Amino acid sequence: MQTDLFSLRDKTLLLTGGAGLYGRGLSSMLAQTGATLILAARDVAKLQVVADEETKKGNHVFAEALDQGDESSVMALHERINAQFGALHGLVNNAVLRPMKGANGAVEQFADSMRVNATGVMLMHRHFGQTMANAGRGSIVNIGSIQGMIGPSYELYTGTDMGDMPPDYFFHKGGMENLTRFYAALYGPKSVRVNCLSPGGFFNNQPEPFLSRYCEHTMLNRMADADDLGGAVIFLLSDASRYITGVNLPVDGGYTAK
Repeated sequence: MQTDLFSLRDKTLLLTGGAGLYGRGLSSMLAQTGATLILAARDVAKLQVVADEETKKGNHVFAEALDQGDESSVMALHERINAQFGALHGLVNNAVLRPMKGANGAVEQFADSMRVNATGVMLMHRHFGQTMANAGRGSIVNIGSIQGMIGPSYELYTGTDMGDMPPDYFFHKGGMENLTRFYAALYGPKSVRVNCLSPGGFFNNQPEPFLSRYCEHTMLNRMADADDLGGAVIFLLSDASRYITGVNLPVDGGYTAK
C-alpha cells in the first residue's frame, strides 16, 4: 500500500486569492505540504506578507500579481509560471470579487462580479488547465460555496443588520459547480482532474443571533474556521483522490445534509 498518496511534496501549486478569509488558512496548510506554492492576486503587497511569513517557517512560497478578470494578466502570470516552474501540478481557484452588497446593487456591480468570478475562472481553466492537460497530469480545485447549492436562508439574519444578500454570489457559485463538470469532462482524457469544494459558513465575528441560529442548523454545531478547508483541498490535489473528478464536495459541517 502506498503511504504517500496524500503527499504534495515537490509539486508546484497555484492558489489565487491567498490572503483573504479562506485564502490565508489555505496558504498556511498548502505551504506545509512541501510543495512550491505560488500565491496570486491583485494586491501583491498583502500576498508578499503571507509569503514572507511562510518562508520564515522554511516553506517555499512566492507572491505574484494577477487580475483574474483581465485575460492579459492571466496570460502574463501563466507565462511567468511556465518559464520558472513549468506546468502546474495543482491549481486552486479561490479568488473572488464581491462588489455587490445587497439585492439591489447596481447592474454595473453585477457585471464586474461576473468579469472576475465567471469569465475569470473560465480563463484560469483555459490557460492553466490546458497546459496541465498538455503535460498529462494535474488537479484543479475550485472553491465554491454552499450558496451555489441552496437558496438564501433569510430567517438566519432576523434581528441583525445582515441579510441583504447579493444575487451575483449565488449566481457565480452555482455556475462554478457546472463549470467544474465541464472542464472535468474536457480535461479528463488528459489525466487532469477538476473538482469543486463548497464551504459552509465561515466564522468571522458575526452577531450572536446569527451565530446561534447558523450553528444549530449544522450537524457539528459550529461554523468553519481557518483549519477546516485545507485538508479537503489537499485531498483533492493529491493522488489519494486520483479517481475523483467532476464532483462538488460540501465542507459545511452537515449544513446541506440536514
